[in-house]
Amino acid sequence: MDLRQLAVVVAVAEEGGFTAAAQRLHTVQSTVSTVVRALERDLGTPLFHRTTHRVALTPAGEAFVPAARAALEAVERARAAISPVHGRVRLGLAPGLLLDLHRVLAAVRDAHPGLVVEVRQLDRESLGCAVAESTVDIGLSVGLRGSSKSVDGLVTTPLTCEELVLATAPGGSRSAPGDLSGLSLVDFPAGWAIREVVDRAFADRRVSLEADDLTAAVSLVRAGLAACVLPASAAGRFPEVTVRRFAAPPLWQLAAVHRADPPAAVTAVLAHLG
Repeated sequence: MDLRQLAVVVAVAEEGGFTAAAQRLHTVQSTVSTVVRALERDLGTPLFHRTTHRVALTPAGEAFVPAARAALEAVERARAAISPVHGRVRLGLAPGLLLDLHRVLAAVRDAHPGLVVEVRQLDRESLGCAVAESTVDIGLSVGLRGSSKSVDGLVTTPLTCEELVLATAPGGSRSAPGDLSGLSLVDFPAGWAIREVVDRAFADRRVSLEADDLTAAVSLVRAGLAACVLPASAAGRFPEVTVRRFAAPPLWQLAAVHRADPPAAVTAVLAHLG
């Protein structure tokens, strides 16, 4: 028996049905049914009478639900004693979108010990649907510079915005050429967010090497084997390379897609992303 099972049973009892409970829990009806059946098997008794039109508590359910509710409330009080913000936030993002993800997660952990962030990799086209279907709470994407906007109950909030720069081997000019076609470049695999942005900004460039790790890519740059286009903050973490700025720099704008009026846990994560 775990806390999720308790929360599902309480939701079914309070909402009066599996479908309504699924909506409240931001999941699907089949998941709610599966969780309840598994708990009933563990307990050895049904908790609900199921009919075509309604769901009602059995005598065992009548005894179980108040105890389950009290247990959940006790856990909430224990979490609140450690951190005023707690719970679970599911973060969806494309590979390579947040190059300092470990720093963000560590900062959230330090500020809110009771808050758990789960990270799932999604392609850009899936992010909006994932938030709408509540399979993630925040979808990170590379967006356009601008203000927050709301569409169909979902809010797109711009976060950090910075220039893309060219990282090269130590020494040389601090200015990047506008045409990269003559350079040997290291880039990230197709499907990575940064690859998508650089593909759009420099369609004619030649990718000589691919790396699925930032440190590995910078090692190739440092060795003089290739140059690499990176967000300025990422390139700035490696003082051993030369950072060259473009005359008309492409922008790296992170945006977060989430539901309007997000709970405190989501707001706390957004604050650290921004």
